[in-house]
Amino acid sequence: MYDPTIFDNLKVAFENYVYDLDNVSGEVSVSNRKDKLEMATMSRAFSLQFTLSDQKDVTAEIFLGASLQDLAAEILETSGENPGCTLVVRFYKQVDDVETECRQIEEGMQTIWSQRPLTQTISFVYGPGQPIFMNRIEVGFNRKINEEQIEDIPALVDHILETLEQLNSM
Repeated sequence: MYDPTIFDNLKVAFENYVYDLDNVSGEVSVSNRKDKLEMATMSRAFSLQFTLSDQKDVTAEIFLGASLQDLAAEILETSGENPGCTLVVRFYKQVDDVETECRQIEEGMQTIWSQRPLTQTISFVYGPGQPIFMNRIEVGFNRKINEEQIEDIPALVDHILETLEQLNSM
């Protein structure tokens, strides 16, 4: 019988929680879902993107990844290894005044995410007319997660929802 990996269990836990917010409470609207097996590196990646149902200007993304080393250490029960998954939370928001808005975003997000490292990456399409800047805001986690953090998923998603509300109001 197939024994699900840490990655599979976390993926299902995130999916269940976020899809309940979509289908049951109607709080969010899921806009994209990806579940990938990278054959070249034998790694796994899962992402789930969603917006607040009544405010669709900012998108949140939960990204979960597992490398071959993590999967192998878990399946082979390698002693001394600490298998787990990489977790990244991203937000996508259009900005007009890069300097001012990015500073406001960083200050606002620090109140929600405290000591988590934040990275803002600005991109735009080159061409005639005024450029439209897209800000990808990434919240990093300095450690791998595993099934011991499953009970933290509701609190994590609450932080994401609070961030979506804050970013939509800017």
